Amino acid sequence: MAVFRYSLQNILTIKEKIEEQCKASFAMANREYIEECDKLERLEEKKNYYEQEIKRSYEDVISIVEMKKLHESIEITKRAMEEQKIVIKKAEKKVEEEREKLNEAMKERKTFEKMKEKAFENFLEEIKKEEDKVNDELVSFRFVNKDEQ
Repeated sequence: MAVFRYSLQNILTIKEKIEEQCKASFAMANREYIEECDKLERLEEKKNYYEQEIKRSYEDVISIVEMKKLHESIEITKRAMEEQKIVIKKAEKKVEEEREKLNEAMKERKTFEKMKEKAFENFLEEIKKEEDKVNDELVSFRFVNKDEQ
């Protein structure tokens, strides 16, 4: 019996590996995005802490120097938060780029898989035609031999 061999199997295998690499890159970009969002969250908590300290300072007696340090800390944290928002936007853009690459890799792999399926269907049709031909010849041979006897 004939064995099906897909002539583009090497390319399909490469496309599958590229897709796996794209999945890994996407996962890494997504993880970095989440980490950057967590950093922003920690900065927000830090800013809230300093704001709470200022509120408490109004109730307690604290020096002007400490009050000034708290205000400066809030301003520094706000600037850090703005910078972190820029980093997050870049990370978000990277995630989208990696998602697009992954989608493209998946489309290419699926295209080659469909081509393989079509080639396999054609292979099965050829096998069936060959079997039908053999069966026809066998029937003809039997019919001819039956008449001769």
